[in-house]
Amino acid sequence: MSEGFVSLGHMTKTAVKTQKAAYRCAECGWTSIRWVGRCGECQQWGTIEETSSARVPQVASVIPLARAIPITEVDPAATQRTSTGIGELDRVLGGGLVPGSVVLLAGEPGVGKSTLLLEVAARWAQTTGTTLYITGEESAGQVRMRAIRTSANSPDLYLAAETDLSVAIGHIEQVEPSLVVVDSVQTIGSPTLDGSPGGVAQVKEVASALIRVAKQQGIPVILVGHVTKDGSVAGPRTLEHLVDVVLSFDGDRHSGFRMVRATKNRFGPADEIGCFELSDQGIEEVLDPSGVFTSTHAEAVSGTAVTVALEGRRPLLTEVQALVAPTSLATPRRVCNGVDFPRLAMVLAVLQRRAQVRCHTLDVYASTVGGAKISDPGADLALACALASAITDRPLPDHTIVIGEIGLAGEVRRVAAVERRLVEASRLGVTTAVVPPGYGAGSSTRVPSHMQVIEAPTLTYALTVLDLKNSRSRSHESDA
Repeated sequence: MSEGFVSLGHMTKTAVKTQKAAYRCAECGWTSIRWVGRCGECQQWGTIEETSSARVPQVASVIPLARAIPITEVDPAATQRTSTGIGELDRVLGGGLVPGSVVLLAGEPGVGKSTLLLEVAARWAQTTGTTLYITGEESAGQVRMRAIRTSANSPDLYLAAETDLSVAIGHIEQVEPSLVVVDSVQTIGSPTLDGSPGGVAQVKEVASALIRVAKQQGIPVILVGHVTKDGSVAGPRTLEHLVDVVLSFDGDRHSGFRMVRATKNRFGPADEIGCFELSDQGIEEVLDPSGVFTSTHAEAVSGTAVTVALEGRRPLLTEVQALVAPTSLATPRRVCNGVDFPRLAMVLAVLQRRAQVRCHTLDVYASTVGGAKISDPGADLALACALASAITDRPLPDHTIVIGEIGLAGEVRRVAAVERRLVEASRLGVTTAVVPPGYGAGSSTRVPSHMQVIEAPTLTYALTVLDLKNSRSRSHESDA
């Protein structure tokens, strides 16, 4: 009886060991023994696919054609970067395109992805070699019209309007380009797979096939990707894992200013940004974007404060503006543009509770100049000073910047890269900087020689130094 029991236990263990889940999420790989409409890991709908429940096949070893070599014997010149001809894009890529690399550029419709890549393709064809531009969204004639408008022409730039994966790869083999641009990966499909182009399985297969071509032939490939409503890259999450570089192209639809951000980069920093300006003549680099986010006033105006926000690794001089008005409403208005609304609510609460600046009876409007979107916590102090300046009707001193994060206790916290921020501000003529404690005299921070640095441990101290504590008139309070 005991032997039979042991045998039964052994069989049960073996059966459990060889059983595999029958359903898998195409986004994150989560598995389930039955089909469900929503993934239990990434919470995505409609990504559960049926997989084979057979045993895992045994993989036999194969003698490699090329032996493994020490890393010190690998020739680094084989992966030397090549410039795209656009300095701002090279900055984000880490210096240029690496042979065999695959870059995914994602952005909202109409932001200028095709215009930028057509410019890249034309400059690459003029300076480096043959370029192939595969368009699945437009005809070759439409792309030609854009090229004429933006002066992105070159006899070495080849166009192919194609949506079939096999034919697209055939074009690559026939043209033998040194750069391939695919616009976009969601419009290319394979007839051997079920589903329409843009589906999870189709996008994975198209991306995998193009990656194989890039690695085998040493050709850099740039893929254009769509985005979802929440701004993430459309398609399976594995698409971002497969490619080498993921770039995000964004900007305000009502402004010509555009930014390219690196969210993943295997060959360089993943926190760089490039600045561009989109116009009727095409897209141009913005070499000094700090001037875009600041305004020039003939005389001092209350309700404005300038800070140096850090976008990735790049410091940008940014102006924050605030306006207040008395209100008879029980709940005052809070309107912001370019400023995070929860951040605005927190700064107002700290101003009222810790710095005794009354703002609960005022409508508050906060905005940035030039369509900038500030997510850097180091801009908290500038927002607070702009609000206090608007409430007290006292302008900040000329050529002054304020940098620092505000805590709920009213303290001014340290932020990253203060030295780089001060150098950028000094380059643009700033003479006074209010910063968190630890960056003034006696610290390791190298301060520009002509700049005066004032350390502010608390928000109250910063407002006092800038003469924003007491208003000249109590018109706001009397009107309220």
